[in-house]
Amino acid sequence: MPNSSLLIREARLDDAHDAAEVVKLVDSYASDIIGGGKSLTPDVRERLIPALIAHPSKLIFLAFQGEEAVGLALCFIGFSSFQARPLINIHDLAVLPSHRGQGIGHRLIDAVAVRGREMGCCKMTLEVRPDNEPGLALYKKAGFNRSMLGNYPYWMMDKSL
Repeated sequence: MPNSSLLIREARLDDAHDAAEVVKLVDSYASDIIGGGKSLTPDVRERLIPALIAHPSKLIFLAFQGEEAVGLALCFIGFSSFQARPLINIHDLAVLPSHRGQGIGHRLIDAVAVRGREMGCCKMTLEVRPDNEPGLALYKKAGFNRSMLGNYPYWMMDKSL
């Protein structure tokens, strides 16, 4: 189960430490085989934080153990035209490999859900590769349901809020 010393809070991108931790975690995820297996380019690393700061619908949570961020939920607010309400898309959910299996991903999802309810969102969505078995297990345990989008090579899952 998750470590009781884990702190989850919204990232402050104007804070140099938080910004560096976001870049570190996105790069760790991108470098993982599930994230594509390639590190962020120096150009992307340089542009990521300014681009996120400028993006009006971002919502980013960091999971800290002490001063180190060990997990991230990078989300964007969208809109459900069928429900005429906002929704949250979890674009990236990343936990450092050394900290996986401790419930950190689940706690990040829970934090996103709480914020989504506060914002009046109707659901959370995410995309996951069909070969990402740990991710699929986590999302199902967190209450997401499978939904197919035609013949796309991933599943889109959602969870009502």
